[in-house]
Amino acid sequence: MQFETTVVRAVEATGVGLHSGVPVSIRILPAPPSTGIVFVRTDLDNFQVPASWRYVAKVSYATSLMRQGVLISTTEHLLSVFYSMGIDNAYVEIDNLEVPILDGSGLPFVDLLRRAGRRTYRRRRRFMRIRRPVTVEAHGKRISILPADRFLLTCDIFFDHPLVGRQSLDLEVTPEHYATQIAPARTFGFNYELDQLRNMGLIRGASLENAVCFDRRDIMNPEGLRFRDECCRHKALDLIGDLALIGRPLLGHVIAERAGHAMHAALVARIMNDPSLYEIVSFDQLAMRVASALVS
Repeated sequence: MQFETTVVRAVEATGVGLHSGVPVSIRILPAPPSTGIVFVRTDLDNFQVPASWRYVAKVSYATSLMRQGVLISTTEHLLSVFYSMGIDNAYVEIDNLEVPILDGSGLPFVDLLRRAGRRTYRRRRRFMRIRRPVTVEAHGKRISILPADRFLLTCDIFFDHPLVGRQSLDLEVTPEHYATQIAPARTFGFNYELDQLRNMGLIRGASLENAVCFDRRDIMNPEGLRFRDECCRHKALDLIGDLALIGRPLLGHVIAERAGHAMHAALVARIMNDPSLYEIVSFDQLAMRVASALVS
């Protein structure tokens, strides 16, 4: 897409927070060019928290944002959908501290944005193009981003479970690919870890209606998996949501090997703190670069 976008009309959804268990409603509204995605806490005098890497507060089992003590938790699914479906600007009114989990995937948010429609502005989109490789690694986990003129994603995971094991996904992220190949994948967990997580104050809103749960040998959800590699696809969904905190469409090949929210955030911070790693280009500049490369 050459130009910035927003939604055409307001849409809303209601649910519970995955970790807090609190009831919460969101309302997505149009926003002017160059606004980005901004959360608005309607229960706290419409206090605004931009969806930006600058406000990342917690990155353990979800990505939370905080500005002046005001928290927005579990942002990654909704931001992943905004980013991948090509919505650059929107206000997200929210009346509690955590984005609703809905069915645990990005698909309800995709449907929400389709109902909202997409409006195109005359302001040209500006892309962040990675100029040289960047890697963050620790404890046998790694995430890298390589130069590319498209947004490419390679995701690799491993969980010691007979229905998961090692899974890999390679994909060019486009709205069409995302809506069918990534968005339907649900968050997941293992029933033998649930007590520990609840003791940490997490997953108080989790159920088989909004998460895939595995026991030692099988899946507990009666409907089964949506994809054989649903776990890997959901990790890709989370990764895109964390990368969305860059605030611009990304051009590069992201390779994640058993990475999680903390490592995603570390990669984003590494990039944003070193302007020599990237350049900001328009769609026209990108098209000229690609055409020149084809000729040569």
